[in-house]
Amino acid sequence: MNRTLFTFATLVLAPLCISAQAPATTPAVPATQQQTKPAAVDDLPDSPSTSAQITAPPEPNGPKVVFDTTMGRMVCQFYQKEAPMTVANFIGLAEGTKEFMDPTTGEKKNGVRFYDGTTFHRVIPHFMIQGGDRLGTGAGDPGYMFGDEFNKGLRFDRSGRLAMANAGPGTNGSQFFITEDAQDELNGKHTIFGQCDAHAQLIEQSIARVDRDSNDKPITPVVINKVTIVREGQSLPPEPAPAQTPAAAASPAQ
Repeated sequence: MNRTLFTFATLVLAPLCISAQAPATTPAVPATQQQTKPAAVDDLPDSPSTSAQITAPPEPNGPKVVFDTTMGRMVCQFYQKEAPMTVANFIGLAEGTKEFMDPTTGEKKNGVRFYDGTTFHRVIPHFMIQGGDRLGTGAGDPGYMFGDEFNKGLRFDRSGRLAMANAGPGTNGSQFFITEDAQDELNGKHTIFGQCDAHAQLIEQSIARVDRDSNDKPITPVVINKVTIVREGQSLPPEPAPAQTPAAAASPAQ
């Protein structure tokens, strides 16, 4: 299984490595660690070194984002202090305040909510679900790229990380993913900009286990009906009414 979390932004001859073979920087499945002999008691330090003390990871500190999908609601909270540029980009696209180029027509769009009607186009159990592409193929982008924002206190050491997919350093755009398990091999390669709550993680697990094709694309589209940004002091929007009929193919907002 190819565990690639890149976008198509700079690739011309190959499809986005989200959905196909990846460049050399593709994170590999961690190799089984070799057994090592425990240190002798006499070799252990008398007391912990101050340089080895671990700093507590930051807590989410920004607005919340609500993903209302055809398989349920997911709520995540941003790391606005740690990834301000990434958070601002996501909010701008979600609310339609940021200009982008429609990958289907090449036209610039203003006042259009980027994510509404898109799909999770790549899902892998025990790894992640990926969305944010208006083409629904893994090859789409918003017509621009921006740099990474890494924070040594934020690592892929738990489930529910909301992070950016890319095609290498400095190639972030619109595609994002949510992890199911810890993924240490992604540290220093993908910007973490949010943390999803426990209920969202259950929904993510369900989405990751739908029937999918050889490119890990769901057979029945998992549609992101609406993305809502909830700022401090605001209430979460009402839960949408359950769908009466099976979801149709995604149709991003025009």
